[in-house]
Amino acid sequence: MTQRLHLVFGGELVDPTKNVFRDISKLHIVGMFPDYASAYQAWKAEAQRTVDNAHMRYFIAHLHRLRDEEAAASATEELGS
Repeated sequence: MTQRLHLVFGGELVDPTKNVFRDISKLHIVGMFPDYASAYQAWKAEAQRTVDNAHMRYFIAHLHRLRDEEAAASATEELGS
């Protein structure tokens, strides 16, 4: 069975119309979730908690889309193992 990991994180944006964080050292890492449904619930809770701050944004990163575990690793990745 393939794992479909999702990362929920957020922080204060420089401008609410762009996705540039004011200070990445202050990002709020909500957590890692095994499916979209649980990630969505965590995202929704944080988004609702910070609804009064127009500069705060939370995101769901679909980590499983970043990597194909079936594909061969690159030479650079092999060096790190």
